[in-house]
Amino acid sequence: MNEINKPKVLIVDDMKENVELMGAYLAVEPYEVISAYGGYEALQRVKEEKPDIILLDVMMPEINGYEVCKILKEDPETQFIPVLMLTSLSELEDRIKGIDIGADDFLTKPINRPELKTRVKSLLRVKYLHDRLVSDRDSLEVKNRVQSILTSIIPILLQSVSNEEKKVVINQMTGMVEKTLFDLYHFEDREMDLAYAGNVCAEIMNQIGGTFSSTMGENEKFWVVRGTKCPWKGEEARKNPILCTLTRKIFSNITLKVDPTCSLEARKTIGNRNDCCEFIIKAA
Repeated sequence: MNEINKPKVLIVDDMKENVELMGAYLAVEPYEVISAYGGYEALQRVKEEKPDIILLDVMMPEINGYEVCKILKEDPETQFIPVLMLTSLSELEDRIKGIDIGADDFLTKPINRPELKTRVKSLLRVKYLHDRLVSDRDSLEVKNRVQSILTSIIPILLQSVSNEEKKVVINQMTGMVEKTLFDLYHFEDREMDLAYAGNVCAEIMNQIGGTFSSTMGENEKFWVVRGTKCPWKGEEARKNPILCTLTRKIFSNITLKVDPTCSLEARKTIGNRNDCCEFIIKAA
C-alpha cells in the first residue's frame, strides 16, 4: 500500500446485504472496495487483488472466517495483511480463538459505522508503516549487496589489465547486479514502461551513493535520467571511464526489460568532465 494509490479493502461475507452495507459505510472514504461472498472466493480474491485490509465475517458456510484467517496468516505472502473479524459472537473464548490464529481486531455485529471507520483507518496505518519498514529494509539490503559486488570487483577494474579482461569483469559484474535487482524489483511481475525503467535506474544510483532523478522528456517517447552526484566519485570516474561504462551497461539492461527495441543514449557523464550525467531512454 502507498499514499498515492487507494487502499484496497476486501469485504468477505456470505450475505450480500451485509457486504453492501459495509461498502456503503466505507464509500465516503478514499478506499477501493472489493467483495467476496464466501471463504474460498475470498482466498482467490486475495491472490488476485492483494488487498491492504480484509473485513472477514466469522460465520460462513463451507469454510468459516477462522479457517480463512488461519490460511492467510500461515502464508508468508499474506500474513501481514490486517484481518478485521466481523462476528455476532461475543463470548471471550471466540475472541481468544481469533487471536490465536492471528486476527488483528474484532467488530461485533450489528456494525457501528464510526467504529468500523476508525478500526479500518487504524489497521491501515499499521499496514502502511509495516510496508515502509519492509521497503526500507529491502532498499538497505540491495544497497549492501550492490556495494559488496562493487567492493570486490572495482579494484580489478582499476588495475592495469587489458580492455578485454575489463569487459569480462564488467559483464560478470552487471550480471550480479542485475540478479540483485531482479530479486528486489520483480520485473517479471509487472508491465514495464519508460517511467518505471527511468525510476529504477535513478534509484539504483541513489542507493549506491549518487544523486539521480528521472523525468519525462518533451513527449512520452523518451525519459531522462539525470545525475548531479556521481556514485563512483567524480575523480575516480574521470580517471577510469570504464566506471561510466558500467553505469551505461546497467541502465541498458534495465531499458531492454521495457522492450527489446528500446534504446539508451548517454548524452553526458561526469566522468567525461560534463557538469552532470544525462541518459535518455527512448521508445522504439
